[in-house]
Amino acid sequence: MWLLIILVSFLIMAAGSCWYLFRRPSPFTLESVRPPGPHEKDQRERDKVLKQGFTKEKIPKNLDAIVIGSGIGGMTAAATMAKVGKRVLVLEQHDVAGGCCHTFTKQGFEFDVGLHYIGQLHENSLFKVAMDQITEGQLEFVEIDQHFDNLVIGAGEERREYSIYTGKSEMEQHLKKQFPEDVKAVEEFFKLMKIAASRTPLLAILKLIPRWLALFLLKTGMADFCSSVFRLSGTSATEMNYRLTSNKDLHLIFSYFFYGVPPKDSSCMINALLLHHYKRGAYYPKGGASEIPFHITKVIQKHGGNVLVRAPVSRILVDKNESAYGVAVRKGGEDVEVYAPVVISNCGIYNTFQKLLPPEIQAKPEIQNRLDIKPGKASFLLFSGFDATQEELGITSTNLWLFKSNDMDAMMDEFFSMGKEEAPENIPMMLITFPSAKDHTSQIRHPGKSCMTILTMVNYEWFEEWKDTKVRKRGDDYYTYKMRYANYLFDWACEHFPKLREKLVFQEAASPLTTVHYLGSMRGAIYSADHTLERFKAETIAKNRCDSSVKNLYISGQDVFSCGIAGAMHGGLLCASSVLNRIVYIDLFLLKKKLKRKKAREIARLSKPKLQ
Repeated sequence: MWLLIILVSFLIMAAGSCWYLFRRPSPFTLESVRPPGPHEKDQRERDKVLKQGFTKEKIPKNLDAIVIGSGIGGMTAAATMAKVGKRVLVLEQHDVAGGCCHTFTKQGFEFDVGLHYIGQLHENSLFKVAMDQITEGQLEFVEIDQHFDNLVIGAGEERREYSIYTGKSEMEQHLKKQFPEDVKAVEEFFKLMKIAASRTPLLAILKLIPRWLALFLLKTGMADFCSSVFRLSGTSATEMNYRLTSNKDLHLIFSYFFYGVPPKDSSCMINALLLHHYKRGAYYPKGGASEIPFHITKVIQKHGGNVLVRAPVSRILVDKNESAYGVAVRKGGEDVEVYAPVVISNCGIYNTFQKLLPPEIQAKPEIQNRLDIKPGKASFLLFSGFDATQEELGITSTNLWLFKSNDMDAMMDEFFSMGKEEAPENIPMMLITFPSAKDHTSQIRHPGKSCMTILTMVNYEWFEEWKDTKVRKRGDDYYTYKMRYANYLFDWACEHFPKLREKLVFQEAASPLTTVHYLGSMRGAIYSADHTLERFKAETIAKNRCDSSVKNLYISGQDVFSCGIAGAMHGGLLCASSVLNRIVYIDLFLLKKKLKRKKAREIARLSKPKLQ
């Protein structure tokens, strides 16, 4: 009897799965990917795609969805929906599409804003399959040097330098060579990386199954019985580091991708994922970061949608039944209403729930509960241009991470507790990256020129007194204060690359206020909501979903799961899954299997003549 019940249950589940998967065509197909076309170098043609200004006439008819914000999360959701025949309109408040993936050019120098390198783009990886689908194979990547990151801790006689390599086995082996007395700790950390990488999909599933079921599995302990990832996500990086070793240099290497949260307050799983992300290679878009929105926009347009800039959304339209039905765009001093049955916000939970919804909706407990997480730390960026080639400057594609000490917790606590006047000359860490050295087409597009981007994290409060001033008109005192940070960062960079100073011809600094103006981020936080330990506890992950208490309103981007380009893109895929009521990851997984079989057949076909 029990055997019969189990058999019937299995057949019902199998039939249900087949019905779910095949009742509608998949958004992702082998046929939609084609060989990359020639790179578009004509800036006027590129601007027609990336800088198409908002007008009523350019709004597509019979929209299926509106996306607020053209960051990679919103663009991924839009392209995925477009590929099942949905007409999607993406609205961007800046004058160029792309969010953190956009680039800007000044005096012949091209700078990336938020994309410095990406991992997990090796052949047939799930991330690569997804990226190929939303760009239909038109986006190409350059693999940067195997020695992709260099870490320098301390200065003078106390200076230690460590190199990080990509490679399925090389990354681990190279670290062991540098830490021969901590081989066991390195091995254990790489086991943690493997668990994080292979089991993180289980955390994503918490957002896709019914909320009551997710919480039931967590509260009863059934989820923990299935995998340790549910406990690891809520374990602090510092706690895990001390379990592995007392070597604080190695602690720093296990947590060196800083995003504004000290290791004691961040998840060991997220830090492990960040390093694992580059295990199979580090990549940069061929042609620059703006190639990503350029090609995704074309996919959206191909299916009847559009991406329009200079389109600041002033409010989300909500009817008496508390259902979203469109947005209002501020244009020429008046609001232009645009209607669609689905609204997706990719402009962050704070802008969405604190600014764009009607006041009476904002005040509801279920909305306020979504705002329990505070905004992350703000960023400070320094862009420098040089009249010299990378050979003349002695630079490579390897990124340089500089730290004053190996105690990340103490270093960050001390810096972020400083006063406004003390902070500029006491920056404890920074990232130096050379975009022009990562993409060989840069020398074709900008011959004889090189560029450098420096990133560090700061408190928004240090710049807050100028928040009501206009961009480029903030006054001499603001400029002087901002340049104190810039000069300190540049001087520190010159200690490692002494040829930079004599070849410098252009420099521009971006404070948190710059980020607020151009990217619309809350308090200049490029990683949006703070990536604290509390945020990555399994129950919080289960509750932080793409849907909202406002019917037809969805959230995409970094606030859905995690930070960075990859995190935001997965936020877009999770959002598309919610809107379409279809787990698109299953489609991606099946497509990945097809690609592997296709590759195996090709290898077999090519090997036949050799055997004969």
